[in-house]
Amino acid sequence: MKKLARLTNTELSTWIQQAINQTKQGQVADRIPQLALANPRWFAVNICHTSNHIHQGDTACVFPLMSVIKPFSFLYLLEHLGLETVLQWVGVEPSEAAFNSLDQLIADRGYPRNPMINSGAITIADKLPGKTACKRTHNLCQWLNQLAGCQLFLDEVMLASVRISRATANQAIANHLTETGHLENLEIALDTYEQICCLSGRIEDLALLGKLLAFKNGYLSTQNRQIVNAVMLTCGLYEASAKFAVKIGLPMKSGISGGLLAIVPNEGAIACYSPALDSIGNPVAAIAFVKALSKQLNLSIFG
Repeated sequence: MKKLARLTNTELSTWIQQAINQTKQGQVADRIPQLALANPRWFAVNICHTSNHIHQGDTACVFPLMSVIKPFSFLYLLEHLGLETVLQWVGVEPSEAAFNSLDQLIADRGYPRNPMINSGAITIADKLPGKTACKRTHNLCQWLNQLAGCQLFLDEVMLASVRISRATANQAIANHLTETGHLENLEIALDTYEQICCLSGRIEDLALLGKLLAFKNGYLSTQNRQIVNAVMLTCGLYEASAKFAVKIGLPMKSGISGGLLAIVPNEGAIACYSPALDSIGNPVAAIAFVKALSKQLNLSIFG
């Protein structure tokens, strides 16, 4: 029997409660007013393996994916344009700097380290097919909903909140990318980036997205899935990625809304929502939960 399939609801409840106790060590992101409204003790999990889902917690919560969208915009470009083309625009190297570091980008002469940090994701947003930001966002959202069977949508209220509080760091990154010839249209790139980060759904939708990366299927390149999983393992939790690759051993991606996605190749996906973040920007309770799960069920890909 697969490891995730052996998980019981009693075990799940115990580990969830232990994880929720960790929320007091984190803080809800407050730079974006709409995100600041989240309850720091919210916690939801959906674990999918083959055709089954196990879910508990605040599963009715709707939240924006924020940076958890980054593996999927990367996957979308890989599928449509191929690895060689995409690597002309963004690398696959880990970064020891913060996810919104301008200094790192300058040191790298405008070539983003990877698609999981903001410079890489803004560059990806610039290259997505479509003449306008709205068209690009619609295309990506429709593609994911069709492939994964999820129900993502653009949260206009969240987008308005993001727009009125646009991060100066992102603007500076976009300016430098433009100066070094890495962006074709700064405003469309930033607008697209902000829109795709506001693609929203429930925890089940995030788990369904994870299944795209967890299992072989007839509509995605196996190589592209492997590439995205590898980059998530080494870059998905920003400068803490190496530490958690050792402690947890799974491809993972976090977002400042509190979303966390962990991939167990050929087994399933673990999707969590927990808005309280650590100083790096990773959800503390979700990380604690996946760490406990990985240890108890021996989920590490290095096992």
